[in-house]
Amino acid sequence: MKIKKYNVNEEGLNRFFGPLEAKIMEILWSSEGFTVKEVQTLVNKDHPISLTAVMTVLTRLHEKGHLDKKSEGRGRGRVSQYAATLTKEQFINEQTKAVTHGLIHEYGDLVVNHMVEALEEVDSEILVRLQEKLTMIQKRKNK
Repeated sequence: MKIKKYNVNEEGLNRFFGPLEAKIMEILWSSEGFTVKEVQTLVNKDHPISLTAVMTVLTRLHEKGHLDKKSEGRGRGRVSQYAATLTKEQFINEQTKAVTHGLIHEYGDLVVNHMVEALEEVDSEILVRLQEKLTMIQKRKNK
């Protein structure tokens, strides 16, 4: 599933989601799944929110493919439980890959140059992993 909107001026999950969506995704990533009421109770710890608002956001996240929904019972006794379709790590990996590929496809050399410049500011462990990738690429090219 690809996020349709990337918020450059935000941080963390708010780059991919609105604030309430991000909060709800964090909650669901921390568990095997929760009901609407359970999610509302957990969100309420930070700020009051109606059950209807939580239900609306859960429905939208489900429609976008970010959540699975399982329902049990009938009528007023019907209870729906929501769970994330991907782990947080899988989601972030998928989205950052899509953003990176999209930027390189559209802006090519400019993006690569900015990424190389940004490497001056990264942890040395990232540079070690980059060197390993470059070595693998060079070996493939030499075959």
